[in-house]
Amino acid sequence: MIISHAHRFIFFAVPKTGTQAVRQALSVHLGPDDWQQHALYGQARLPIPALAAKGHGHLSVREVAPRIDRDTWDSYFKFGFVRNPFERFVSAYLFLFRNSPAAKERGPTQITEGMKAALNHPKFRRRVLITPQTELLTDADGRLALDHLGRHERLQADFDEIAQRLGLPPTPLPVRNATEHAHYSHYYDDELKEMVGALYDQDLSRFRYRFGTTASAPAA
Repeated sequence: MIISHAHRFIFFAVPKTGTQAVRQALSVHLGPDDWQQHALYGQARLPIPALAAKGHGHLSVREVAPRIDRDTWDSYFKFGFVRNPFERFVSAYLFLFRNSPAAKERGPTQITEGMKAALNHPKFRRRVLITPQTELLTDADGRLALDHLGRHERLQADFDEIAQRLGLPPTPLPVRNATEHAHYSHYYDDELKEMVGALYDQDLSRFRYRFGTTASAPAA
């Protein structure tokens, strides 16, 4: 999460959508009175106690909008990125279990069964990295609350559009926080596809993704 008063924007950092790369590219342009909240690469908290208490930077529209003044919310350029939910889930799962002793020895079948087991645990499903993207980016009425929605599948091109809109120079995005794995389809069988599809049904319909796709049409 970044709220920049210098450049009048709000960046919503959806986990596993290129968040760290975008944040790093934006950070070098922030003014001394701009706000960030993140936890992975050093702690930074927004000067809003209720949000700072969350302890991470993946804050939702529904958490942020009521806690900043209306003029700021209405006038600042709000943006974020989304990703195919089937691919995002694989990336999030492998990131969360990257330090498991057996992580480097697991093949696709073991990873598939591990993902199924994880999805059966409510505590795992509540983790912020697993949160559906619609829950982070829609308001209390279920409306997409951004001025610009970028996509992980065309991260650099969409970031370039955003930078131009903000009057920032073109910046090659670094590779940060990436999880190495085969194409996400290698880890799915029919049962896992059904489980993940049910969890992210709103993401799939709102952002027009399906299994096997990359970039899609703009979200409604």
